[in-house]
Amino acid sequence: MTQKKKQQYKQSKYKRLIPILVFLCGVILTLLIFFVFPKLSVVNYSSSVGYVASTAETILDTTTEEPVSKITHIQVPDAVKAIYMTACVAGTPSFRQQLVDLIDDTELNSIVIDIKDFSGTISFDLKNVELLGEKGPGCRVRDMQEFISILHEKGIYVIGRITVFQDSFYVKSHPDLAVQKESDKSVWKDYKGISFVEVGAKEYWDYILTLSKEAHSTGFDEINFDYVRFPSDGPMKNIYFPFSEKIIVGNPTDGKAIALEKFFIYLKKEVDKYNKDQENPMLTSADLFGMVTTNTDDLNIGQVLERALPYFDYVAPMVYPSHYPPHFNNWNDPNTVPYELIHFVMSEGVRRADYLANATTTPAEIRKHVSSDQLRPWLQDFDYGGNYDIAEVKAQIKATYDSGLDSWMLWAASNRYTKGALEIK
Repeated sequence: MTQKKKQQYKQSKYKRLIPILVFLCGVILTLLIFFVFPKLSVVNYSSSVGYVASTAETILDTTTEEPVSKITHIQVPDAVKAIYMTACVAGTPSFRQQLVDLIDDTELNSIVIDIKDFSGTISFDLKNVELLGEKGPGCRVRDMQEFISILHEKGIYVIGRITVFQDSFYVKSHPDLAVQKESDKSVWKDYKGISFVEVGAKEYWDYILTLSKEAHSTGFDEINFDYVRFPSDGPMKNIYFPFSEKIIVGNPTDGKAIALEKFFIYLKKEVDKYNKDQENPMLTSADLFGMVTTNTDDLNIGQVLERALPYFDYVAPMVYPSHYPPHFNNWNDPNTVPYELIHFVMSEGVRRADYLANATTTPAEIRKHVSSDQLRPWLQDFDYGGNYDIAEVKAQIKATYDSGLDSWMLWAASNRYTKGALEIK
């Protein structure tokens, strides 16, 4: 065989090997994709021990996609004892496990998780993207449905918190629905730079309702509505409400309360409709300023206790002692008397709720939807204006019981809670 023919033979032999090499590479790549890579990033679960974190953890988009679990719901406990969890913590496996362990170890039986926070970010993947649009720039929980299922397996009641009218992200794409400046009709912002959707913007009501239904279909047992109010803490002399202005001007003393109650009425009507087709109905709650239990005006934000009670399953006054002004009820510093303050303000709330439920002047349709058992206060577990430790948190819980109530929720934006203030199982 000549040298030339030998070279041609060698080249043809290599050409015949190319398809075989391509095939082998494809097989190896497939094995890596389906059997090796998932084991490097998967989040593992065990119903007996709860959540086991992977080694790779970040604040945003922390978890990989898991097989979709069955949607579950559980009944509301006779006495709700809850803590709050941000979306960032819910999306951080090691941190959220600390809170699950706290619930496992103590009298706690419920948790409140952000669905939509002050930034407007929606914390979980949406099915109804066409109606709800983009989710926002903040923290997300990629395995929210699976996480809720694990909580349910442990008997933990799951409440989803929606920050309603405070929503800078939504305002960016819908400036026509925002609270405006009186001077030039541009978007108004509070002193923190946060913008608000106008309470009377009915198009936004449907957005909130759609989000609530989607959250319930993801497994949340109850939807908690926060920032259901007109804005405050900003340049109030230069503020304009394009949808509610007529009601406010026409009713100088309670125009904002009337406008907000219209939203409450609409929300209840639509939730009642939705619940007719649900095996496990969506329960609702609303967060109100703590002073609604003692003030009879609308605090200039539209919130009146009697105008909220008929439309929600539960009402949660945020009665943090540090948020009451000096000399409230003749206390120089309300922050130093947590038991006395909570007992006083929640006893007043109970009295007013019972009166509304039993007064002959209350319409029958309202009476049947109102009870003091609806009251479920937010209590303080954070150091603002003073040191809140075991004694202070315990005092607030005892005061809640002594005012005739049996449910409460602890708030700490840091998600660090005082275990020593809780009964151990």
